[in-house]
Amino acid sequence: MDESRRQTWIRAALLVGVAYFVIGRVFTVPTGNLRLWRLAAWMLSGLAYAAHIWYEHFRLRDSPRSTALHVALAVAIGAIGLALAGMMHSLSTTSSIRPAWLLALVLWPAITAIPAFLGALVAAAVLSRLQQRADVE
Repeated sequence: MDESRRQTWIRAALLVGVAYFVIGRVFTVPTGNLRLWRLAAWMLSGLAYAAHIWYEHFRLRDSPRSTALHVALAVAIGAIGLALAGMMHSLSTTSSIRPAWLLALVLWPAITAIPAFLGALVAAAVLSRLQQRADVE
C-alpha cells in the first residue's frame, strides 16, 4: 500500500471518529425531548457509518476486510474519545478517577468496534457481490 493511500484511509477514520465523538457530546447537551435527540444522534451516527463504508468501498476500492477494519477503527476512536470525555467530567466533579473509567477506556472501544466491524464486513461483502454481479451483466 502506498503512503498516500494509507494516509487517505487514516484521515477518513480519524475524521469519522471525531464526528462520532462530536455527535456523542453535542447530542447530550439538550435537556428537553431526550428521546428525539437520542434518535437524531443514532440516525446521524448511522449516516456517518454508512458514508464511511461507502467511501472505503467505492472511492478507495478497499476489500471488505479492510473496509471493516477501517470503519471499526473510526468507531473505536469515537468511543475512546467519549470515554476520555466522561473520565475528565468525572474527574472534574469528584477530584479522583474511579477504576471504572479506566476499564471504560478499554471496554467502550471494544464493545462498539466489534459489532461495527462485523456490520461493515457484511455490508462491504454484499456491496462487493452486487458490484461483481453488475459487472457480469
